[in-house]
Amino acid sequence: MKPIILASASPRRREICDLLGLCYTVEPALTEPEVCATLPPKEAVLQVARHKAEEVAAKHNGEIVLGADTVVEIDDELLGKPSSPENAAAMLRRLSGKTHRVITAVWVCDGEHSEGFYDSAAVEFMPMSEEEITAYVQSGEPMDKAGAYAIQGQGMRYIRGIHGDFYTVMGLPSGRLYEFLKNHC
Repeated sequence: MKPIILASASPRRREICDLLGLCYTVEPALTEPEVCATLPPKEAVLQVARHKAEEVAAKHNGEIVLGADTVVEIDDELLGKPSSPENAAAMLRRLSGKTHRVITAVWVCDGEHSEGFYDSAAVEFMPMSEEEITAYVQSGEPMDKAGAYAIQGQGMRYIRGIHGDFYTVMGLPSGRLYEFLKNHC
């Protein structure tokens, strides 16, 4: 596979790219648009991933650029990254004891083509006590994660089950991404 530019500063996405054996450099997009609440969730997250990829691709004519975005959907509402510790705690209360959906979108630009896809996974949370929510928020881990938790970190304590690709929840749908890059780039 050809080298890519990852339009993301996410250490989790870098970790997944490493696991996939991709040759890549990192150049995060400078702007990140808000997820459009009026679009269907899949389209909204695809729009953000496309924006990131196209912004970076505009500076790298003909190179392969990959943009991605992840959101959590519960009760027909999208949860992005928490804006404050209080917002993180409110998100965790909403997820506690319920099943939600994580949607990760990927957009790839290669100079000639621009195409994307999304993947989703259902995640079932165990009930969390107020003490657990407070301690988890105080750990700082929820603050830069969609839905205020990291499945690959301390947040794993609260996961009862997952239906779908673990790596979609982490930030890049690994198998689908590998196949996409193999077949399109």
